[in-house]
Amino acid sequence: MAEMLSLNEAIENLYRIAVLESKATSTSRLQTLADYCVEQLAARGLAGAETEVLVPGAGREKKWDVAWKYGGKIRLGISLKSLLRNLGGTVPNRIDDLIGETANVQLHSPEIVVGYMMVFNVQDDRVSARYGSTWSELMRDRLVSLSGRKAPSWTTGMIEDFVLIEVNFKRAAEIVSTSQPPGSFFDRIVEQVKKRNPDIP
Repeated sequence: MAEMLSLNEAIENLYRIAVLESKATSTSRLQTLADYCVEQLAARGLAGAETEVLVPGAGREKKWDVAWKYGGKIRLGISLKSLLRNLGGTVPNRIDDLIGETANVQLHSPEIVVGYMMVFNVQDDRVSARYGSTWSELMRDRLVSLSGRKAPSWTTGMIEDFVLIEVNFKRAAEIVSTSQPPGSFFDRIVEQVKKRNPDIP
């Protein structure tokens, strides 16, 4: 049996494509990270998750990086983001994107579980005079305030959990820190899926 992908391998692949090959916007840059998510979900009993899945929403159908379906309906979506440069412009936009795409899918399926995995390059992190914190601190604080969604208070626009992966791509694919162990992130979102779908084998 082949060994499971590691987070390090996924980050190394992102570094290779985004930095060494100068393709920071390539659609394939996060594919290994998506495959890593699929394997982690399967290891916790949610086999059959797919990547690049069209998920229905209240406003429009949108592709999610990873999704798991059961009984003909999407029960879990994971969004993968990379914030590698131009942090001053990217961070506020990513916060808006999170709220918008999450609300879109939740208004269609309130019971869906949503997880976020963000790769943040701290190489050029700076203090924002407007916010009085670094961009990485602002991103982490906003993610904390927007996470923890669970029954019975299913607030629209919030997510169940996240993991922020801080990297430094100055010289190599270095993982500096994670907001929590990735395993804990997967444990939490799988737990929420199983609680909301008690008939899952």
